[in-house]
Amino acid sequence: MSLRTSATRYAKALLEVAIQESDPEKIAQDLASIAAAMAQSAELRRALTSPGVPPDVRANVVGAIAATLGAPPPLGKILKMLAERGRLDLVPQMAEVYRERLLAHGNIVRATVTSATPLGADHIKGLEASLGALTGKNIQIETAVDPALVGGVVARIGGTVYDGSIRMQLQKMKQQLVEQA
Repeated sequence: MSLRTSATRYAKALLEVAIQESDPEKIAQDLASIAAAMAQSAELRRALTSPGVPPDVRANVVGAIAATLGAPPPLGKILKMLAERGRLDLVPQMAEVYRERLLAHGNIVRATVTSATPLGADHIKGLEASLGALTGKNIQIETAVDPALVGGVVARIGGTVYDGSIRMQLQKMKQQLVEQA
């Protein structure tokens, strides 16, 4: 079984329990914090994932981390279980899958909007509303800037691209002129 598949199973179970017993958003934040700490600290990563470290020591370490974060009980329990099973290597992917499932549960879709210049808050809210009406979902926008667009925006939602940039319009005009010549 792949790491992603295993991480998905644990993340799904954690989200189901979190929705019933706890604050799913707090768990997402804490899980992301632990994954980030593991990514930044090679020493912590070795302590949590090395087969040479006894399971009870790993469980104590994650228990201390969860207590320091003030993590909700469901997260503390699953981290201890992963520690006992030697599966803490799943935490980074589990955090990613958990966040995806939490967004899906809230009918939220991430969109990346690229513009030629930075967008103001009002413009972003307008784009969220427009894209939300288009998709029938709540939109969470991440912005990027690409001066090569000249103007307009390019929105990516999943595998779909909505290109309203001036660069694309100029390319279409060029293609039409070439075809007519």
